[in-house]
Amino acid sequence: MTDYYERATVIRSRRRTLGLEIRPEGQLVVRAPLHLSERRIRQFVESRADWIESHLAKAAATAARAEADGRFSPEQKAAMIETARRVIPQRVALFAPQVGVTVAAISVRTQKTRWGSCSKTGRLSFNALLTQTPPEVLDAIVVHELCHRKHMNHSADFYREVRRVLPDYDRRMRWLKENGAVLLRRMAGCTND
Repeated sequence: MTDYYERATVIRSRRRTLGLEIRPEGQLVVRAPLHLSERRIRQFVESRADWIESHLAKAAATAARAEADGRFSPEQKAAMIETARRVIPQRVALFAPQVGVTVAAISVRTQKTRWGSCSKTGRLSFNALLTQTPPEVLDAIVVHELCHRKHMNHSADFYREVRRVLPDYDRRMRWLKENGAVLLRRMAGCTND
């Protein structure tokens, strides 16, 4: 049996619970409260061995798919950003009235882990990689972030609002769950050169 605890990076913080994360490159991260004993953390990791093995296998499969598809070139990255800066504001303009919100600003980036974000001041940020997803997936992320203008959380009320605008939201997001990590990995090695 593999000793996952020995391979893990333990990050202690002022949190109350233990958590596990498998980073895209396959690194195991354990998040732990500041004063929790090493013995308790080790027990926690050992009790999650099946989960860890399953997610490490998924990370390896994602890496293999990304490698087979190839990294995005700097030229491809620049084209994605240009396209996203043109397309995403149009989609925001379409859906903002349906959600019933306004937006302060829209930015486009190439992010490593996020598809979008919304600040308390109404600034929306989107990942340029959304241009590599089906249009219905891009729209789902746009609506998701717009709904954060009403609910700055992922509560039942938030998802009720999302599904009011996009009743098939879950179906749209399945594509991202199945393919999104590969896109993020393909961008990982891309530089701005």
